[in-house]
Amino acid sequence: MTLSVVHVPLGDRSYDVRIGSGLIDAAGAEIAPILNRPKVFIVTESQVADLHLEALIAGLSASGIEADVLTLPPGESTKSWQYLTQTTEWLLEKKAERRDVVIAFGGGVIGDLVGFAAAIMRRGISFVQIPTSLLAQVDSSVGGKTAINSPFGKNLIGAFHQPRLVLADIDVLGTLTKRDFLAGYGEVQKYGLLGDATFFEWLEANGPAMAQGDKALRQEAVTRSVQMKADIVARDETEQGDRALLNLGHTFCHALEAATDYSDRLLHGEGVSIGCALAFELSYRLGLVSQEEPSRVREHLARMGTKKNLSDIPGDLPDAEALVALMGQDKKVIDGKLRFILARGIGDAFVTADVPMDAVKSLLEDALKL
Repeated sequence: MTLSVVHVPLGDRSYDVRIGSGLIDAAGAEIAPILNRPKVFIVTESQVADLHLEALIAGLSASGIEADVLTLPPGESTKSWQYLTQTTEWLLEKKAERRDVVIAFGGGVIGDLVGFAAAIMRRGISFVQIPTSLLAQVDSSVGGKTAINSPFGKNLIGAFHQPRLVLADIDVLGTLTKRDFLAGYGEVQKYGLLGDATFFEWLEANGPAMAQGDKALRQEAVTRSVQMKADIVARDETEQGDRALLNLGHTFCHALEAATDYSDRLLHGEGVSIGCALAFELSYRLGLVSQEEPSRVREHLARMGTKKNLSDIPGDLPDAEALVALMGQDKKVIDGKLRFILARGIGDAFVTADVPMDAVKSLLEDALKL
């Protein structure tokens, strides 16, 4: 397979997302051109370290680059003040300089945390994303959103800080559990639903084979997803308009994640899949789409074997009123009004604050009964 390259055009902060096999082994050659000195600082988590850290260090060493490594615990709870403090103080202790490069080596949690640490370290140092999950490769590693969570909600404390380079090695996807891969797929199918009906049709045809391990299909899906995100980020870097479309399904998802205490009862991408199904059902109830559209979304998620209903989340959930209250902490609240991403059809999403909350509550009440 040849390497795919997606350019994110942001003036003097532009960068490339390089997608293909063997990029971890070639990391030294890929990163060397942006280094000020032959040294990097890697922040990772223990599960990724066990699987891939040796290969990354060897890849860097092959180009004469030495590395200091900080290994954190895995899981959403790592996106917290505690580990942000640990990361920044470790970088200071290791004498990371303003012109140095930090590598975020892991999934979305590590990418978000390390990106934020890089944003505030010495008022901003460079970082490289090497995303090791499907979700991080297609979504969180691209676009410069960095953050930690708060008891008040997810990703509420953060900064926009673009990486210098993203290396998405398709080979690492083969080490994901089925559940983690499908969670990442929640973000992939979102791209088709929000802005590219042809891509969604491609996923309907190729999604199952991709989940089974077809590398060429995986590279194609990651590349098309990243290209869509890059196009949107180039138009609206700090989410004043179009970029909010990338939050399709997320208003519901973030409330569900808060309701499950950010635990492994519900992975982020699973929440996105459920949230997309709910967004299309809400769009149908508001007369925006035909009944076939939400049915098609749920059928595809069912074929992929991922979560699609509230009943797929183990354990008890709060009632509809409590879920609506959790939505109120979402970052998409403006002037006290919650913005939803709804659809006029598959591939045609839009942002609106004109949603009757009674309709949302009724939808959730019905969804909780399923």
